[in-house]
Amino acid sequence: MSLPLHVLRPAAQGFAAGLLLAIAGCGASSSPDSAVVAPPAQSEPKTEALVRREAVMADSAMAKHSARPAPSVAFAPMPAGEAYPQGYRDEQREQYQTLADNPIHSVAEAPVSTFSADVDTGAYANVRRLLNQGRLPPEGAVRLEEMVNYFPYDYALPTDGSPFGVTTELAPSPWNPHTRLLRIGIKASDRAVAELAPANLVFLVDVSGSMDRREGLPMVKSTLKLLVDQLREQDRVSLVVYAGQSRVVLEPTSGREKAKIRTAIDQLTAGGSTAGASGIELAYQMAQQAFIPKGINRILLATDGDFNVGISDFDSLKQMAVDKRKTGVSLTTLGFGVDNYNEHLMEQLADAGDGNYAYIDNLREARKVLVDQLGSTLAVVAKNVKLQVEFNPAQVSEYRLLGYENRALKREDFSNDKVDAGEIGAGHTVTALYEIVPKGEKGWLEPLRYGKSAADVSAKNGEMAMLRVRYQLPEGGNSRLIERPILKGDAGKLSAASDDLRFAAAVAAFSQQLKDGRYTGDFSLKDTEALARGARGDDQFGLRAEFVQLVELAQSLRTSTASNQPPNDNRIE
Repeated sequence: MSLPLHVLRPAAQGFAAGLLLAIAGCGASSSPDSAVVAPPAQSEPKTEALVRREAVMADSAMAKHSARPAPSVAFAPMPAGEAYPQGYRDEQREQYQTLADNPIHSVAEAPVSTFSADVDTGAYANVRRLLNQGRLPPEGAVRLEEMVNYFPYDYALPTDGSPFGVTTELAPSPWNPHTRLLRIGIKASDRAVAELAPANLVFLVDVSGSMDRREGLPMVKSTLKLLVDQLREQDRVSLVVYAGQSRVVLEPTSGREKAKIRTAIDQLTAGGSTAGASGIELAYQMAQQAFIPKGINRILLATDGDFNVGISDFDSLKQMAVDKRKTGVSLTTLGFGVDNYNEHLMEQLADAGDGNYAYIDNLREARKVLVDQLGSTLAVVAKNVKLQVEFNPAQVSEYRLLGYENRALKREDFSNDKVDAGEIGAGHTVTALYEIVPKGEKGWLEPLRYGKSAADVSAKNGEMAMLRVRYQLPEGGNSRLIERPILKGDAGKLSAASDDLRFAAAVAAFSQQLKDGRYTGDFSLKDTEALARGARGDDQFGLRAEFVQLVELAQSLRTSTASNQPPNDNRIE
């Protein structure tokens, strides 16, 4: 496998490139906030030759300064109202929310687990970007459920008139001989683009100075033009941009006028500070102006999330999205950029705005989200989808939910229609994994001396758990309930489980290993690679093969990181 130069020489180029960029930034002039429209040639991506030339310059700069001690550089946010200088890079400002793993529960004490459905996939693409840059991701970047849900699975489609089908499967855990993995899968029926309701879309594009990089605005423009190709005559598109100020670049325009829409996108260029909140406000106004009753009304926010003018605190921005979703307009966030990327904001804004979140690290990912899975991205088939599992204490002694840490709900929230939960789009799949301890096996918890007496469950002795799914139709109304008993069965051998379960288990193992690996024991990255490689199945789009390569890359990076650590530094590997 051939790696780019910045992966082969991450430590050397990291210092040298930062030095060159700091020197370049000092002599550059700021772009005015109003300069958001210019000929497209000014924002073209760098050529491969230019990238390699910059790499050579970086090596030269590093050699020139190698005899000097490396400076301690701290990057601070730009003051409100000031523009980012040309070539500005902010290496230390990517923001993530670090959450503790879900706790282990005793079934005798807490038999019920409740959480909101989640179909976001942004964490996987972002982790892929970091690994391909030669960096192991920070723990907060790894959300296990988004890693697992990135991949398609062969789940049963609905047959009873409900919006989705439900699948369950049980197999031995690959990392613990005493536990089992319970997989729960939900699959919504897909819809062709031609079958979707008319769409009123607002492209909300961040054109601030922080987007003036190859991974920023140029990638946004290429991504949006892929979506333009899918538009129909009955669809409407508006284009709103924001930097220091927000403004409308394109009024609501029919999807048949593709050349006009592409021209408006091509003319965008970056410069200025970032008044993201005012841009969101204006985008909602445009969405209401062109609102389509019983249609798809959605804002697609393309940004790095680096807001620094106006409302910029997390809680206020999230509350804005909560308030605006009541108007019938949803908010999807598309993450772009590096160095100063605010992943925490992007994921939570989409959740609050009744939309979904994706990170676009390359055009292949853009095509996946906005072409191959356009129906899933835009058309909601069920909202406020909640899952609840009640474990039978006669069959299961302990359990833990893998992932969904920021989707946890109280038990009483399950039946409360006023408690917001996740949305499922056409064709979406949702996968949840529980690691469970069968009755009589060694668990994580020490036994209680004064345990509670078990309830009379003999009549339900063949059931391991009861799965409940509650949802509302897109048009609202009272929620509906689906119940499915999960039978005990025989878990058999892991090798006999489906490719889907074994592959999902490999992704779950990898996600845990990228964090602290607390529960995966001696199960190594090499074991994860072997498990995933043997479960690739019919890998139509090559996504599973790519995952195997990422695991291999993580092994190399971890080995390299460990070998570069000074001896006796009291690190725990």
